[in-house]
Amino acid sequence: MLPFLRHKSFINFKMLLRVIGWLLLIEAGFMIVPCATALIYGEQSYLDFLICIGITAACGVSMMSLKPDSREMGRREAILLTGLTWVILSLFGMLPFMISSTHLSITDSFFETMSGFTTTGATTLNTLHNVPRSILLWRCVVQWIGGLGIILFTLAVLPMLNYQGGMQLFNAEVTGITHDKLRPRVSFTAQGLWIVYISLTALLTILLICSKMDVFSAVCYGLSTMSTGGFASSDMSLDEWDSLYVKIVMTIFMFIGGVNFSLLFKAVTGNPKTAFKNDALKWYLWIILICYLLLCLNVILRGLVKNVEDVTIDPLFQAVSILSSTGLTEPDFYDWGPVAIVVLIVMMVMGACAGSTSGGAKIDRFIVLFKFIKNEFYKVMNPTSVTTVCINGKGTSYILVQKVLAFLFLYIIVIMLGGLALVLFGLPLKDSFFCALSAISNTGLGTDITGVAGNYAYVPDAVKWILAFIMLVGRLELFTILVIFTPVFWKK
Repeated sequence: MLPFLRHKSFINFKMLLRVIGWLLLIEAGFMIVPCATALIYGEQSYLDFLICIGITAACGVSMMSLKPDSREMGRREAILLTGLTWVILSLFGMLPFMISSTHLSITDSFFETMSGFTTTGATTLNTLHNVPRSILLWRCVVQWIGGLGIILFTLAVLPMLNYQGGMQLFNAEVTGITHDKLRPRVSFTAQGLWIVYISLTALLTILLICSKMDVFSAVCYGLSTMSTGGFASSDMSLDEWDSLYVKIVMTIFMFIGGVNFSLLFKAVTGNPKTAFKNDALKWYLWIILICYLLLCLNVILRGLVKNVEDVTIDPLFQAVSILSSTGLTEPDFYDWGPVAIVVLIVMMVMGACAGSTSGGAKIDRFIVLFKFIKNEFYKVMNPTSVTTVCINGKGTSYILVQKVLAFLFLYIIVIMLGGLALVLFGLPLKDSFFCALSAISNTGLGTDITGVAGNYAYVPDAVKWILAFIMLVGRLELFTILVIFTPVFWKK
């Protein structure tokens, strides 16, 4: 038995490990999908996946055998479980990359898996040309699981957690400044969100199959697009099909991936009016429009217009891709110049709506920030006035405003410290801060040393571990991970 389990602790470690055991069994179940794919395409990698399934399932069963004195979990356990889950599932999820024909190192395998689970989309694979289809599919499956959330999936399939800290788990993982329960029980809310997520993924896959795209690629892009992860199935990415239809379909579903899934659930269950009253969705549409116009103007002024697509679908595709943190790029995006890079950075920082699968700081928080600043300007001229920040027609508490301001300030601090750390390990200054921003916003784009597509194969191993940590911090919205490293978390 582990030493810290021998004595009674104020943290219910046995229950944490028991739940993680369930999660490992679920992960082993997902590994069956690429294993079956390997058998279908006659790849020897099915043996590799069988080994990984065996190891993961065996560890899961051994953890489930623990007998906790209590099955209750409070906020402390929920936070620790969330952080441990993402790390442990990444450690087991990296096994296929290590033992398959890709033969990635431990560092590269962990980076690839964490990049997948956090839907960042950065990669350490130089080329996808000789990579087995089963591995390509596993990358996309990992992204799809992480898109809506590992814990959220567990809440959907293990209703027992509804009585054992389910709400704390829900709040620890789901993005946003507030979390609305759609149903009386958290497990029902999780099930509703996952039904919408699965349905949209299936619809996108079918629409892609209706184009020139083969079934395998359609499934891969269906999984990676709805999760706003952006992993591709070939080196040429979407350019392999050179299809306007594919770009339009992908643009629509990348946009949907950036919308709060609670709004989508309400819309499909007979309450679409809530979407029209949502401030974040309105801002999301306006920001896309403004960024699209800026990119169009930039392309025109730089003389890069060769056909109608260059000023219609291409800038729109790029704006939606970056704002939703999917990270798919046009092949000539690097030629769009510094103005496009500035717009790109703004979109990376901002992200899409809270409650979506996208990364970034989220539009909802910037709405609170801008309205708070507006109120402060008003109070300069009217010192005795009492103001409030209104979101969706309702006033918000000052505590919520404080949390938003603290989050945005901490967001900047993590980027600064992350960038400085990367500089110390040999990355150029510009690359360091851009990579830190790309990691925390879960976008996966790169600059000179990694290329726009975000290939991190040649950066030092220490940099990959730092970036993997920043990806996790960004995906779980800073506090869930960083609070674990504070003394107050460990005080009884």
